[in-house]
Amino acid sequence: NSGKFDTIISDDELTPTQQKNLEAFFEGKIKIIDRTALILDIFSSRAHTREGKLQVELAQAEYLLPRLAGQWSHLERLGGGIGTRGPGETQIETDRRLVRAKIARVKKSLNSVMIHRKMHRSRRLEFGLPVFSLVGYTNAGKSSILNLLAGEGSRAENRLFSTLDPVTRKIVLSDGSRALLTDTVGFIQKLPTTLIAAFRATLEEASDADLILHVIDVSHDNRHEQSRSVMGLLKDLKLADKPVVTVLNKVDIFSDEFDFELDDSFQKFSEDLKNMVFCSAKTGLGRGSLLKSIEQELGNMGF
Repeated sequence: NSGKFDTIISDDELTPTQQKNLEAFFEGKIKIIDRTALILDIFSSRAHTREGKLQVELAQAEYLLPRLAGQWSHLERLGGGIGTRGPGETQIETDRRLVRAKIARVKKSLNSVMIHRKMHRSRRLEFGLPVFSLVGYTNAGKSSILNLLAGEGSRAENRLFSTLDPVTRKIVLSDGSRALLTDTVGFIQKLPTTLIAAFRATLEEASDADLILHVIDVSHDNRHEQSRSVMGLLKDLKLADKPVVTVLNKVDIFSDEFDFELDDSFQKFSEDLKNMVFCSAKTGLGRGSLLKSIEQELGNMGF
């Protein structure tokens, strides 16, 4: 009975034809949204910087382009267009031309931002400081770990995708030496390819890192699936061979009596993980152990 709801959200990405057929089946009375559209909507509300807004804008336009047929109302969200309809040009052709022009403009703007970021990244690398990159499933606590190691100052909230832009800060190791730590956008299962392409600037920060800090919310019921999703994406991005320290965050949620060594589900979960460190960004528990593991990895790399 479709009268009891007005929206259907698909957990997988729908092709334009599938979306059109579903809308026709429900006679246009039900709004059809797929996984990518929902994530884009969340990203749109989280973007604060110019780069973040451009990345979301690009992903939205590329998602919209093949879905334009009969949906001219989407153009209202795109802002002002350029050009006018030529002789014999249909409405859909006009719409596609406007969106393609928008994609070209956003890509040009984003490329200039990326060039600027690369210059800053090159300057940082010239100092010879080791670079670490925080990666992990969304809401695992990456920004909180950044604040734990570098001091307060980064946005850290209990919500999905609170960080969309790379944030790089200096940290001081126990021997007084310095390093650079970068926070990145949170990963998610079945991350749409359009988002990977749009957020390549963020992912480039991870590709330049000497060491990956893989942050996992160890208290989450789906920690196994989430960690495997992140490791799978790292493999897709050709980052799986980099040295890794696994940060098992939010350990403070467990009671003092909980014994990880005796817990079968944890043992199975931890089989694929490297260099595990228990940590709580909230209480500061494990900060020393985390720094020690980082310094040990740096020693192995010759820093």
